Amino acid sequence: MADIPIRFGIIGCAEIARKVSRAILLAPNATLAAVASRSIDKAANFAKANGFPPEAKIYGSYKSLLDDPDIDAVYLPLPTSLHLKWAVLTAQKKKHLLTEKPVALNVAEFDQILKACEENGVQIMDGTMWVHNPRTHKMKEFLNDKERFGLLKKVNSCFSFFADQDFLKNDIRVKPDLDALGALGDAGWYGTRSILWAADYELPKTVTALRGPILNEAGVILDCGASLHWEDGKIATFQCSFLSNLTMTLTAIGTCGTLHLTDFIIPYQEHEASYTTSSKSGFNELVTGWVQLPSEHTVTVDLPQEACMVREFAGLVENIKKNGAQPDKKWPTISRKTQLILDAVKESIKKGFEPIEIVS
Repeated sequence: MADIPIRFGIIGCAEIARKVSRAILLAPNATLAAVASRSIDKAANFAKANGFPPEAKIYGSYKSLLDDPDIDAVYLPLPTSLHLKWAVLTAQKKKHLLTEKPVALNVAEFDQILKACEENGVQIMDGTMWVHNPRTHKMKEFLNDKERFGLLKKVNSCFSFFADQDFLKNDIRVKPDLDALGALGDAGWYGTRSILWAADYELPKTVTALRGPILNEAGVILDCGASLHWEDGKIATFQCSFLSNLTMTLTAIGTCGTLHLTDFIIPYQEHEASYTTSSKSGFNELVTGWVQLPSEHTVTVDLPQEACMVREFAGLVENIKKNGAQPDKKWPTISRKTQLILDAVKESIKKGFEPIEIVS
């Protein structure tokens, strides 16, 4: 008998929910079972436009979907300011939770969400898609290779895009009552996560915001950066912006090698993704060129990275449902560490760019 796919309900019809709806349809162990909006017409139109199966349920309130006993898991793409309320309610209704990032406005809020998830035995994972791409696993193999890469020394990450005036005026990511973390919470989440990923999720000792952040009139961050310092001497920096050309670079430098890619969040192509590595690089005798040139590696994937994310999450949920397993703590632990760094950047800006010590 074939396993029954995990039945997803989507709360809110945000633009990113279109991409994740498709991912749920593509994942072999998941299905779209319901969608909810504050407007039942909006929910119905969303389901029709995004290929929901005819038997999918349409709800005109979020609570109605959470009350549905046939829903196993909820995808939550609501504005960050609403995460605490609806994530806690989702957990209390025993629904597993795939939530958009940033996971909360701060770690204190996220800890309340985690408490609800732990008390109700539900899995939580944030929607950082690139970490589920098979390319990411291949790159990690290189970083773990002591001969080719050595010890990690530096990481530099940047995610920016040039937002138009409509975005800068109307998008929820620039509204203090909806997504108060602005570019830090949206683009900065990826830079922070990439640094932690490269550092095997070891938290830094201190985080210091870079001088010169740009805020809008409401005080929401549009452009900022930070440096992270570890006790063993590792250093990392990230920049995030709504005001610069589309850039998604990640460079990790070790004692023996370097990893570099320019599309780490969204690959240039959906079904393959590349990265470059170099090891023991140097100059030729006359210093007119390099020896040991960088090599490019391409990874072909059977599913888009967002569908890989859904497949991973649904597999964890299925293991809980079918085998009575405990929720996997790896993913909420990583989410919490990422949020801790964002909190520290914001505090450093507030305190005049002082270093903020990280206390987990």
